[in-house]
Amino acid sequence: MSFIKELFFFMRMRKKFWLAPIFLVIALLGMLVVVTHGSAIAPFIYTLF
Repeated sequence: MSFIKELFFFMRMRKKFWLAPIFLVIALLGMLVVVTHGSAIAPFIYTLF
């Protein structure tokens, strides 16, 4: 949790707000892979990458 707070503090102080959508997309893709790991949909998700 401290890493996320530190990342947002860095983006706020350095005015690097363009990084937020990039980290959001990476986090959503990571959650998608974790959630579909054990399901029947997993082979179809892995073909996207």
